[in-house]
Amino acid sequence: MKQDNKEYMKYNLSYDLNEQSLISPLDSVTPLFEPKIRLGILASGNGSNFEYIIKSIQTKKLDAEISILIVNNPNCLAIKKAIKYKIPYVIINHRDCKSRFEHDMLVMKKLEDFSVELVVMAGWMRIVGEEIINKFENRLINIHPSLLPSFKGVDAIQQAIDKRVTITGCTVHYVQKEVDSGLIIIQAAVPINENDNKETLKKRIQNMEHIILPLAIAKVAKNLRTKFKDNK
Repeated sequence: MKQDNKEYMKYNLSYDLNEQSLISPLDSVTPLFEPKIRLGILASGNGSNFEYIIKSIQTKKLDAEISILIVNNPNCLAIKKAIKYKIPYVIINHRDCKSRFEHDMLVMKKLEDFSVELVVMAGWMRIVGEEIINKFENRLINIHPSLLPSFKGVDAIQQAIDKRVTITGCTVHYVQKEVDSGLIIIQAAVPINENDNKETLKKRIQNMEHIILPLAIAKVAKNLRTKFKDNK
């Protein structure tokens, strides 16, 4: 992809400079795509990262479109955000499936039906199987609330507090078979204050997640489109 003014737009670095310096790698421009990169979002919870992806698209900080939101929990609050912003969504309840494999196949088929290029696990509380990982090789990313490789798995924020570390953060990484072990795309560090508890620290980590996830999407999308052009 050519790196000229027509294919790039400035990213509005509106967040605090002290926080900005804690993000690595950080690029002040985001690529433009024709057509826009097609995203599939997987979510299980409140959908705050999902909403910030939408807002990044609306404010032209991310040149993408969300083709489909898939949730595995019918009570997932991300559904309300999809309705609010008129994003197509589907509920694929894992409790209705006989196996993890069956659930994964339903998710994968829906992603294919909507011609998704890049899959973003934004608070997806499920381990995906090898079939999805292989189908979307280098096109499946996840956000995790720690500075990987530290504090993998569940309750990473409490793990950091229990270990009395002074800095934690969040990481966007490619998904592979071993949980939270894929190649790191971008990270943001968050200091742990003396009076922090799980909720106060979680809020500050989530604030950084909202910043780095759109940046990671743009970075991966650029790599995908560049590779596609090179292979034509």
